[in-house]
Amino acid sequence: MGVSGETPILHFGHPFFVSVAYAGDCFTHMKVTEFAFVAYPVTDLTRARAFYEGVLGLRRETSPKDADARWFEYEVGPHTLGIGQSPQWKPSSDGPSLALEVEDFQAAVEHLKHQGVAFRMGPFETPVCHMVVVKDPDGNKITIHKRKERNKAA
Repeated sequence: MGVSGETPILHFGHPFFVSVAYAGDCFTHMKVTEFAFVAYPVTDLTRARAFYEGVLGLRRETSPKDADARWFEYEVGPHTLGIGQSPQWKPSSDGPSLALEVEDFQAAVEHLKHQGVAFRMGPFETPVCHMVVVKDPDGNKITIHKRKERNKAA
């Protein structure tokens, strides 16, 4: 509810602006500057870490507190991927999707097949990329992605 008890109206603008307006009341902006992190809920942290670290090759700094941790973060370029476990946060195959850019798409597909990873969609090619959607052990979607080089003559 708004300051005056009215229901807010959301306006989505570009780039990454969300305006919250209260009819006849006030008008404010929220500017999203970047993604803080992407996170997936998991049911078994040991199994999830084996997938994210062993199969996908993500790395993180270990800590003596890892045995009791319910949240792990992986730095991927300038971004952060978090995995966590909580009774209030359940995995869903219909939830968000993370896209990981890879250097060699075909090698990544072969690696995933060799690891027995379930493919949800693809692999397939679009005019601008190659991609495949796989599932982690909890059914969360992960896209493996490779952008095509842009035509430099265009």
